[in-house]
Amino acid sequence: MAIIKPMIRSNICINSHPLGCAQDTRNQIAYAVAQKAKRGTKTAAEGGYAPKNVLVLGCSTGYGLASRISAAFEYGADTIGVSFEKEATETKAGTPGFYNNMTFDKEAQKAGLKSKTFNMDAFSDECRQAVIDEAKKQGIKFDLIIYSLASPVRTDPDTKVMYRSVIKPIGSTFTGPALDMMTGKIAIQEVKPAEGDDIPNTVKVMGGEDWERWIKQLKEADVLADGVRTLAYSYIGPKYSHPIYRDGTIGEAKKDLEARAHNIDSSLKGLNGAAYVSVNKGLVTRSSAVIPIIAQYLGVLFKIMKAKGTHEGCIEQMERLFAERLYTADKKVPVDSENRIRIDDWELDSAVQAEVDKAMPNVTEETVNEYCDMEGLRHDFLMINGFEVPGVDYTKEIAKMNEID
Repeated sequence: MAIIKPMIRSNICINSHPLGCAQDTRNQIAYAVAQKAKRGTKTAAEGGYAPKNVLVLGCSTGYGLASRISAAFEYGADTIGVSFEKEATETKAGTPGFYNNMTFDKEAQKAGLKSKTFNMDAFSDECRQAVIDEAKKQGIKFDLIIYSLASPVRTDPDTKVMYRSVIKPIGSTFTGPALDMMTGKIAIQEVKPAEGDDIPNTVKVMGGEDWERWIKQLKEADVLADGVRTLAYSYIGPKYSHPIYRDGTIGEAKKDLEARAHNIDSSLKGLNGAAYVSVNKGLVTRSSAVIPIIAQYLGVLFKIMKAKGTHEGCIEQMERLFAERLYTADKKVPVDSENRIRIDDWELDSAVQAEVDKAMPNVTEETVNEYCDMEGLRHDFLMINGFEVPGVDYTKEIAKMNEID
């Protein structure tokens, strides 16, 4: 029996709270259910324009989990999810995603929705085969495939070589403020530029090669429905983060992802299908907490967007993506000139960014609470790991680390 408190080491939370993770997942489900009623969304069974069978690759946290929740609980889809989690035992905690997946599966079952979750390495051909076998066993074809994988490493299925991704600038050292979300302290951090094979290795892990391989193998196995759509997630963000992000190693990977979206799109034309990259809003994630400038920018952004009433977390953003981009009344998907879905429109709104520009130079340790939403940053940071979730009694002792009820 133990009371679990967050353990934080250099802006990374290294433990998780089973009941907190479960409750956060339930809260997101409740939002999707409420939005269904509010928008009058009809599932396919109710005669609506909606997905029936959805595959979510990277289904356990963040945008992947929120996509799966929207698809299932607002649109009535049966789902298959894939993610790679550390499983909990009675005495040892699992990763937050382990608890999120467990909760999703339980709640889906209660709601009469089919759901199957594979705890496997989504980069492997064995995982692809397991998903194909499951689809054939169920007698289904996927009409929506969400690709939301983020990983520091990937093993090439053909050569068995393991590649490692890095977050580095290209060409010159990047110097920026590293805001500690928990203390409000600001350190100036230097990140040395990419060297050696940093760029191709990062593209290999975080680019579009694996997404393309998934769609190719699913298509060859004949488990894609007519009109299938696939979607991968990207981020562009503001000019402040471009040197370390969009114009850095990760940006090169995202550009590869966007280029491959065109290849995948062409490959699906015979099925009347389409492939898109959705450019999403900046959020507090495990990685964004440790990239210089990002935490400060997000703190400023959140404060401004909350004041305007346009701030969104994962579930609000994904629900809007489904309702106002993917499953629209006229069945058209609005895209930019590069065929990308832009759900970062509220973040990159010129009025919002003009206010960001005014605030950013004024952020110091003394003024950080005035210009940054520190409470919001801390809350989001802790909530990823199941802490500070509304509706949880954190004074309660946890008997078994592998139970969520």
